[in-house]
Amino acid sequence: MRQNGSSASLAAIAVVAAMAGSFPAWATDGYFQPGFGARQKALGGAGVADGRDATSTSLNPAGLVHSPSEYTTAISLFSPQRYVEGSGQPGFTSTGRVESDSKLFFIPNMAWAQRVNSSLVDVIGVSMYANGGMNTDYRGVARPLLECGGGSGVFCGGRAGVNLQQALLSVNFAKEVMPGFAIGIAPILGRQQFEAEGVSLLTPNSSTDVSWGGGVKGGIEWSVMPNVRIGVAATSPIWMQPFDKYSNLFAEQGDFDIPANVVAGIAIDVMPNLTFMADYKHIWYSEVAAIANPSANAFIAPFGADNGPGFGWEDVDVIKVGLEWRASQQYTLRAGYSYNTSPLRSEDVMFNILAPAAVQHHISAGATYKLSDRIDIEVAGMYVPESSISGVELNPPLGNPNHNVEIGMEQFDITFGFKYRLD
Repeated sequence: MRQNGSSASLAAIAVVAAMAGSFPAWATDGYFQPGFGARQKALGGAGVADGRDATSTSLNPAGLVHSPSEYTTAISLFSPQRYVEGSGQPGFTSTGRVESDSKLFFIPNMAWAQRVNSSLVDVIGVSMYANGGMNTDYRGVARPLLECGGGSGVFCGGRAGVNLQQALLSVNFAKEVMPGFAIGIAPILGRQQFEAEGVSLLTPNSSTDVSWGGGVKGGIEWSVMPNVRIGVAATSPIWMQPFDKYSNLFAEQGDFDIPANVVAGIAIDVMPNLTFMADYKHIWYSEVAAIANPSANAFIAPFGADNGPGFGWEDVDVIKVGLEWRASQQYTLRAGYSYNTSPLRSEDVMFNILAPAAVQHHISAGATYKLSDRIDIEVAGMYVPESSISGVELNPPLGNPNHNVEIGMEQFDITFGFKYRLD
């Protein structure tokens, strides 16, 4: 029975990994998710020092040592409300408020863990999760002032937007090398795809391009004293193949690696059934030229050049806190909050109409109900209040510095999870 369960779990993960490219992506900690699965999302993404289930490996592979043999899956119903609003003198971009369409996405993730207790490894696992991405879809609004020469749309090219999707598949190994001290490592396979529409200012291409790549995540979890644990996890850059079809758009000839990040945190068992978690995360967006190069570089280099224009993103720092109350044998309740610095700068707002990653605050809660000895059902909800940033267009001929641009976003997320213990 155990072998059959494991085989079924692996097969399901493989299917969803293949499907992942069909799911649009979104933005939260820049364009990273705040957490994966119902438990992490309910905790605001905190828990690098408190692994308890198969999904733990997406945050810290070392946390997998605490997982039973199990299969877990979750699906998030994600609704981002994105907008751009132009004011002042007419500019290259539209005047008035335009909201992005495509406001409901279904995002899956899956994980499987199997205890093996060998001399080399205690637990192995496989996980599939979406790292994040960017999606905008602005309708082709009329431009009655003819500043587009009779064209329409936010960027004078009709319906406009981008769709960046990133899915990650990892194989995970965890070992408790001494009492209270665990290590974990997870090689990662990445797949991403990108499509742009209605942005002839930036690129004439409008087809979908796909790239593959890889990286690695590693971590430790250490019980430094009774009821207190610390955890650290780091993910290398996911080195991706360039987007060849968009080599004339993204800096460094279409290069678009997924940036490295590091997470460190603490978990304190305030009571035997009550755990407080706090994490700090840093994401190196500045190391990816296509993301980090200032948009004003358009005046000194062409799109696609090594120093060509980008979105002007800065590194992001994130603080996450979570509280988990194991109220009874059947019920577990959770709450969380996270705050991230904005990657955006006001001088780069014009290009970030396509990627309005302005949100900073995430408020979440959730619960687990133990349906039987083998089955848990989970739920988490997250509200991300609206945040915005404003600036002016670039100088002519790319824009009008007397035209003001404001971009903003608000998000809603509800996640449903299912967990099946194999032993």
